[in-house]
Amino acid sequence: MDDAVRFDPDLYQGTAGFYDRYRLPYPDAMTADLVRRTAPSGAGRLLDLACGTGQLTFPLRGSFAEVWAVDAEPDMTAAVRAKAASDAGIRAVTAAAEELDAEAGAFELVVIGNAFHRLDRASVGRRAFTWLRPGGHLALCWSTSPWTGDLDWQRALDDLLGRWKAALGAADRVPSGWDRQRRRDPDGEVLARAGFEAAGRRDFPTAHAWTVEELAGHVRSTSFLPPSVLADRGDAFDAELSSVLGPFATGGRLAETVAFAYDLFRTPVGG
Repeated sequence: MDDAVRFDPDLYQGTAGFYDRYRLPYPDAMTADLVRRTAPSGAGRLLDLACGTGQLTFPLRGSFAEVWAVDAEPDMTAAVRAKAASDAGIRAVTAAAEELDAEAGAFELVVIGNAFHRLDRASVGRRAFTWLRPGGHLALCWSTSPWTGDLDWQRALDDLLGRWKAALGAADRVPSGWDRQRRRDPDGEVLARAGFEAAGRRDFPTAHAWTVEELAGHVRSTSFLPPSVLADRGDAFDAELSSVLGPFATGGRLAETVAFAYDLFRTPVGG
C-alpha cells in the first residue's frame, strides 16, 4: 500500500516565478515523441496533473481542444492562468490531484511532470484510470536535478545544499524515506494495480550548461530551499554558491547532461 510517505501540500508556496523562469523545459523531441506515440485526436482533452507553471501544458496544447492544468498551489495555477490569458482552451484548476472532480472518460492523455512521487500514487492512479477514455494514456515525465549527478561541481552543489538545509532547519521539508517507498513499490506496479498496461519508456538525454545565477534561481524553485526558507539569508546563499561553484565553471558555465524521460501507460481498449 502507498501510505507511508506524505508531502506537505504547500511546499512550493512562493516559488512560481522562479519555477517558471529557471526550471528547464522538456525537450521538443520528447513532447513530439509523446504526441506521436499517444496519437491524440486533436478534438480531445489533456489533463496536466501537478502542472507547476505549465511545463507540459503549453508544449502539448496544440494537440488538444482543451487542457486542464491542475495544481494544489494557487501561485502555480495563477501563473498558468496569466500565461494562458488569451487561450480559452486552457483551464487552470487549483486542486489536489487526489481531490480533483472530473468525469469518467473525460481525457485522452494524463501527464504528470516530476511529481508522481509526491502524490498519493495509488489513489491518483485509480482516479486517472477512470478519467481516461478506453485506450487513453498516462505519461509520467521526469528530469534529473543538477545536484544529483556525479560531476565534481554537482557533488559540490549537493554538499552545499545539504549544509544550508541543515543550517536553516529545512532538512525535513522533503520526507525522509520517500525514495525507499518508491523502490519497494515501483510506479509501474502501482499503476498496474490500478488497471494500466505499461507502454514503454523513452529517454531524451540533453546537454545543458548552467550559469551560477541560473542555479541560484533553480534552487529557489525547489520545495526544500524556496524563498520563504532562504528569507534574509538569500544574499549569503548566493555568495557561497558563487564561491563554491565558480572554480568549476568554464566560460562562466557548468555543463551537464540532463536525463529527461517519460514512462508511458495506457488503459485497455476494452475499458
